[in-house]
Amino acid sequence: MMAALALTMGEPAGIGGEIALGAWLARDESGAPPFFIIDDPDRLRRLAARLGWTVPIAVAEPETAARLFGAALPVVPIDLPRAPVPGTPDPANAAATIHAITLGVRLAMAGRAAGLVTNPIQKETLYAAGFPHPGHTEYLAELGGAPVAMMLVCAELRVVPVTIHQSLRSAMDALTTARIVATGRIAAAGLRRDFGIAQPRLAVAGLNPHAGEGGAMGREEIEIIAPAIAALRGDGIAVTGPFPADTMFHAAARRRYDAALCMYHDQALIPLKTIDFDHGVNVTLGLPFIRTSPDHGTALDIAGRGTANPASLIAALRLADEMARTHNRAAA
Repeated sequence: MMAALALTMGEPAGIGGEIALGAWLARDESGAPPFFIIDDPDRLRRLAARLGWTVPIAVAEPETAARLFGAALPVVPIDLPRAPVPGTPDPANAAATIHAITLGVRLAMAGRAAGLVTNPIQKETLYAAGFPHPGHTEYLAELGGAPVAMMLVCAELRVVPVTIHQSLRSAMDALTTARIVATGRIAAAGLRRDFGIAQPRLAVAGLNPHAGEGGAMGREEIEIIAPAIAALRGDGIAVTGPFPADTMFHAAARRRYDAALCMYHDQALIPLKTIDFDHGVNVTLGLPFIRTSPDHGTALDIAGRGTANPASLIAALRLADEMARTHNRAAA
């Protein structure tokens, strides 16, 4: 039996706990694979009681989680200094939130978990507690000791932003040929390793309207993006572009590539969330372990009501399981 997936607690005042409970309740109809959550078992019991949901909680070791999963939600326990209040993050619990991520990484790297799925964090709360990273991706890159790229995935589209968590103005300043090449290489390698695509096809978006229109609307396509495409082709990667971003995400265009390389955060995330808002998954490529995450935030405004949709978490769990199976087949 393959090891279970590790799921982190995320922001304890957000919806992470209830979507984990919801994913377990929907396990048979959704096909969610076995997982354990790194969390405070008492807070999950209180949350289930608050919502009126019957979810048995079983304190477990990672190795026993898959066996227990059919009858109870396995929990690898950590302590929370203060009982969370839904919708109200408490900096006193920030260290436990970070510890859950760190422990999940250790378990995944040791093979005690098939992969890592991370619930959303409230970055401002972690910043107030001294967390120095812009987000999950950057922290995981440090823990994994490898350069990474963010990929957002749904059934009909994969997108990889070259610049991520920074202002639009600073993203433009940070866009370089070398950065595009590095991201493209990680994306191609991830498509081969994690998705089993032997000859991945990348489509590269332009930065400016109409992909610069031959320099009339900006020269970044000519001076920065085109040399990156040439370098990636020199690596033997099938790359096309740069394309105007407003014409590369319709259905016919999407059939021509396996992933779109985008120049900034919203250029990548707007089409994906428009196509499939409820089932988008965040994947970190380049790590020495599998990592996925639901593509939404902590939703503090609805936390504790039982109305949060677990669909994106279930999609993240299913994708992590598929990636783990792809790895196992390749290693066999």
